[in-house]
Formats: sequence, structure tokens, C-alpha cells
Amino acid sequence: MGRMKKQATLYRMVMPGHTCPYGLKARHLLKQKGYKVDDRWLTTREETDAFKAEQGVKTTPQTFIDAVRIGGYDDLRRHFGRPVRDPDAVSYRPVIALFAMTALMALAASHAAFGTALTLRAAEWFVSFSMVVLALLKLQDIEGFSTMFLNYDLLAKRWVPYGRIYPFAEGLAGMLMTGHALPWLSIPVSLVIGTIGAASVFKAVYIEKRELKCACVGGSSKVPLGFVSLTENLAMVGMALWMLA
Repeated sequence: MGRMKKQATLYRMVMPGHTCPYGLKARHLLKQKGYKVDDRWLTTREETDAFKAEQGVKTTPQTFIDAVRIGGYDDLRRHFGRPVRDPDAVSYRPVIALFAMTALMALAASHAAFGTALTLRAAEWFVSFSMVVLALLKLQDIEGFSTMFLNYDLLAKRWVPYGRIYPFAEGLAGMLMTGHALPWLSIPVSLVIGTIGAASVFKAVYIEKRELKCACVGGSSKVPLGFVSLTENLAMVGMALWMLA
């Protein structure tokens, strides 16, 4: 006889206007772990509220294995020894993903333009593409960015509007550098914002030893202020000096 599948019961919201994404994730994880899922839908708000009151829980989905309640999606991950994301944890993942994608974009653009990925222009495009994408992320929530920026930027502390100007200046310099256009504008802009940014990060992190989150990828960033932020600013300065030379 074949081995019987492990059994699990999953209660999740499946309503005409809303299907709970965590319910779908919980079902996928259970199936991935070899469970046969008794998938029970909560199809109305009243049915969902009644289920939560009966079980004494505040959220759905809820998973039961061998008649024992495991809990929600995060609880299910813990049950299987999977990591659970801490929303307050700092991480370099956003900037690693960003720089990886802009590097690949630069290589692809170089291949399209010159027939080979490894060119000097690809290195230039990597920096300029990164500047544009970083500016885009800041502009998604310019108020949040400028508020976080005020924690450490030397010029923004003295002149608050600079926090709102910075993303536009970074994006403009990046776009102009991409096309080698108006170097009389892009070079000084990049030099100024990069130098001030590098000095600000160095002072806050390496002199004052402050533990801050970096505003480099936007106002909701969990990236720690430090080496990556300093590198971003030094890259802008380096790009400006390279184009000047």
C-alpha cells in the first residue's frame, strides 16, 4: 500500500472581492511539505468573524495539523523551521538587488550598442543608471525621504528644501551622464551632491558612530547607513571626475 499523505486543515478568506494572499501562501507551503490540504473557505465577512471568535484568533488564515492549531502563515513558517521576516530588521538586500539589476542593464545596453557587454561605457552606464533608479525610489515618497535625510545630511540640516531637491538633482545628473549630454550641468551637480553626501555619511557613521537608516533607497528604507551609502556618493563624485577628465 502507498504511504498515506499527511493531512492539514486550512481556513482562509476567499470572498468575491478578496482572496487572502497569505491563505494562498499557506496552502502552497503545506503542499510543498507533502500535506493533503482540507481547504476550507470563509466566503463572507460574517463567516470570517464568527470563525475568529470561535477560535479566539484575530487573523486568518489558520492552519490545523493533527487537530492542533498551528496558527497563521508566519506561525506555519516557524512550525516548518522557515525564517520569518522581521519588518523592523535592517537589510542590505534592497541595494544589492538594485545594483545587481543596474549592472545587468548596463551590460545589456553595452551589448546592444557595441556588440559586447564589457566596455568602458558599460561601467559609466552602471553608475548613471544607478543614480536614476535611486532617484526614482526617493521620488516615490519624497516627503518620507526628505524627513529621513534630515537625520544626517549636513546641507539639509541647514537648508531644509535641499532634502526635496536632492532626488531631482540626482536623477537629472544620472540621465544627463547616461547620454553624455550637458556635462557643464551634470558634472557640477554630481560633484556637489556626491561630496556633501559622502561627508555627511562619513561624519554620522564613522565619526559620531550613529546607527541610522539610510534614505538612499527611499523614505521607508531599512538599509543601514554606512559603507553602501558612502560608496553611492563616492561613485557620483568619481563619475563626475571621470567625465571632467
